[in-house]
Amino acid sequence: MRMPVIVTLALLHGCVVVPRTTETYDEQCNLYTRQMTLDTAYIGAIGHCHGRDCAYALPALGVVAAASAVVSGTIMIAGNVVYWVEKQGKCAIS
Repeated sequence: MRMPVIVTLALLHGCVVVPRTTETYDEQCNLYTRQMTLDTAYIGAIGHCHGRDCAYALPALGVVAAASAVVSGTIMIAGNVVYWVEKQGKCAIS
């Protein structure tokens, strides 16, 4: 029972999801457009915890990772909607 927990903790890395904005050129509209994507960022690893410390750290990192994915995903969707509306206002393809 202890071995899977120890292996999991040794391999567990603290990663969070962050939104990233990229800029591309749209040849049809002759303008630069922006788009948001999700990237993962490494914030550390748990390798030196013992006993109860590990029991508290594991769920905390899971909650942080899940929360970052939800918040960053919401920001990405809202940002892409705004960028799409902005493109529609600037690009009048006949």
